[in-house]
Amino acid sequence: MTSEDTLAAWLKTLSRTALTRLLEERDLPASGAPVSGFAVLARQLLGPGSVSRALDRVTLPELVVLAEIAAYAAESHEPVEPAPEGLEPENRAVDRTELLDRIAGGGSEEGEEAARRRAVAEVALDRLADRALLLPPHGDRLTVPSVLHGRSAELQGYGGPVGPLLTDAFKAAEIHRIATGLGLPAERTRDAAQHAIVATLSDAERVRALVADAPADAHDLLADLVPGPPLLATHCFVSEYGYYAGSHAKFHFREQGSGDPGTDWLAERGMLVPVGTDLAELPYEVARVLREAGPHRALPHAPQPVATVPLAPQTLEGQARSAAAAAADRAERLLRALAAEPVAIRKSGGVAVRDTRRLAKAAGLDESEARLWIDLAANAALIGPSEPEGSSKTPTGRGRSRRAAAPPAEPVRLLPTPAWDQWSGADPAARLLPLVAAWVVVPEIFTYWPEASGDTAVALIAPDDPYAVDLRHGLLAALGSLPEGEAPGTAPAGRSVHAPTLDGDTLTDLVVRASWYRPACLSIPDAEDRARAVLGEAELLGLTAHHTLTAAGRAVLALLDAGAARHFPAVPGAGADIGDHPVLADAVGELGRTLAGLLPPPEHTARFQADLTATVSGPAASELAELLAACADRESDGHATVWRIGPASVRRALDAGWDAATLTDRLTAASHGSAALPQPLSYLISDTARVHGRIRVVSSACALRCDDPALTAEIAAARPLAKLGLRALAPTVLISAADAEATLAALRAAGYAPVLEAATGTTVVERAPQERSPAAMPSLSEVHAPYGRGKGPATAHALAAALLSS
Repeated sequence: MTSEDTLAAWLKTLSRTALTRLLEERDLPASGAPVSGFAVLARQLLGPGSVSRALDRVTLPELVVLAEIAAYAAESHEPVEPAPEGLEPENRAVDRTELLDRIAGGGSEEGEEAARRRAVAEVALDRLADRALLLPPHGDRLTVPSVLHGRSAELQGYGGPVGPLLTDAFKAAEIHRIATGLGLPAERTRDAAQHAIVATLSDAERVRALVADAPADAHDLLADLVPGPPLLATHCFVSEYGYYAGSHAKFHFREQGSGDPGTDWLAERGMLVPVGTDLAELPYEVARVLREAGPHRALPHAPQPVATVPLAPQTLEGQARSAAAAAADRAERLLRALAAEPVAIRKSGGVAVRDTRRLAKAAGLDESEARLWIDLAANAALIGPSEPEGSSKTPTGRGRSRRAAAPPAEPVRLLPTPAWDQWSGADPAARLLPLVAAWVVVPEIFTYWPEASGDTAVALIAPDDPYAVDLRHGLLAALGSLPEGEAPGTAPAGRSVHAPTLDGDTLTDLVVRASWYRPACLSIPDAEDRARAVLGEAELLGLTAHHTLTAAGRAVLALLDAGAARHFPAVPGAGADIGDHPVLADAVGELGRTLAGLLPPPEHTARFQADLTATVSGPAASELAELLAACADRESDGHATVWRIGPASVRRALDAGWDAATLTDRLTAASHGSAALPQPLSYLISDTARVHGRIRVVSSACALRCDDPALTAEIAAARPLAKLGLRALAPTVLISAADAEATLAALRAAGYAPVLEAATGTTVVERAPQERSPAAMPSLSEVHAPYGRGKGPATAHALAAALLSS
């Protein structure tokens, strides 16, 4: 039997739950025949597309075990081409016991260390078998899909061959420079010079001789790069097109160098070649020569240790509750400010800095936090661009300057969506859930803006960071694996702390620990800076407290483990239909229950004091927050929120159409225990209402009408109002040169309390129009091609049922 036949037979033995889980974890190719039976499914699971995508989700031990199997097969049989055709994996099987001995130390190590490595490898083999990356039968002979045999060198942590790397990276001038650095004779053509470089770096004796003369800094770099991964974040090279390199961009040596002599020494000799923006790779030929222990890597038996300190008792839970409550409250304030006064989206994409600052000021937040809530809300489909007139398609309007979305044909604004109406009236846990769910899956670190990019930080960007989800997943997994009650950081030995310091060395160790769970973390440029931004966002959302995973953080980690990020831009937990995805549904349900347990129920009453303050002890319910925002100013936040009521805030409510009696009744109903309002507050409302509306602006001719001649004369002579060009037509009537809207604004800025009057003489109640964006959350089936390729079941759950019943 072929490997395909054996795999199909094994798939038939799986339960519906196990088969569903396998299909959830293994993407099928976007094109191909409908999955009409187990034979077709086996063929697609063995295909290069499905296998390659599965490799993005394995842990470091699993990746090393796969590399060992492929490397051992290459030694036991023969190497194969990178894209082998017609290769039968069954013919390249290796002995299980021999492989485990090799991983444990090749017979050179004994005792606890070798036993731990063997145990880690056994667990990895079981996980690989469950995902069909280790092919059945899972007995004494081990087999992997043919594509992994072709990627043996890559899986072992080697870089690409030096020839193709040089061709892709450099033009002729840089090739000749590298040849000179290697001490090679001058050549007339680029091809001849490159041929000489490749021959030199392919010669084991010459490579060893070169390295023997290398400076100590270069030796330190090679010690990290040779075992793999072969990638180094460096500023040694610069793209010919600017800071960010396109797919076909060439590179130049940075004139001032990288700042690291060891990096520059290796680069000048072709031992580091650029493969992306600030990212270089050690070529295969160099690493292969310098590896002394053969082609396989030793399997670490545990994740990288991280320095930790004990947290003070109850610090974690209290901080987590406070952070989550603050997150729900701040997000609501920001989005309410946006709903009240929508902002324009720039033609180049994103929200203008001045508009973001205005929203941040209205919500009492700093600018970076305001950008985070805007972007999370946009990805959760709570806000979106308006539909331009005459347009058949809603533009995204998102973009950073370095990766801007296509500009819309006509100006658009950022508006709430219909989902916002339900969200704004929900309890704090339900408000926080879609924002956290969006943070889990979005491929972007919104608060990470490297200074070297030269970009201005803007809100509403197009998420396209390929490292974000892996780093987020790895960091949360690394934090979740630390001892309970311990936080990464430094503090006096043996002493519990309230806020440990996460220094640079500890952060680096944490990123390395994250690579155990997501190996891609080791090859991320500026990993420490990105990690610090990820941890800051997690703390803001209440997922961590003092860099320690909270209950909500563990629920988020489970959502990542369930594969939620694979469905972006659909966001499980933010309105995407996940009824046919039971694993996702369970993870989202657990996150919702955890947030509900973390956040107290909303408060529907406030305590009104004689000093004209209102105190809400806990998160305010939507209707209470809306009432207080209409007639009071937020003074302080924390476990309790304090609002200050004054003449200006009461006038603001009256300007919006409230009357004194209604406002008093609403505040009394919201008073704790239905207590009567303090006398000073009742007097303030009645006194403010008595003078409110004495000045009336007539919109038809922009005239000011006031029954008090003295007040009319005072307004006409007021210096702050000179720009209106006021002119008296009668003792109680003034004409303004500005329109009604500008006149109202100027009068209010000068301390008066006018109202707008229609041509009919009735008072106009000023309210923001209730416009809504047509943006909506896509379904999971819209994001990915259905499993049936347009025919048959469209979800893993339905496909598993159909296959097992056929």
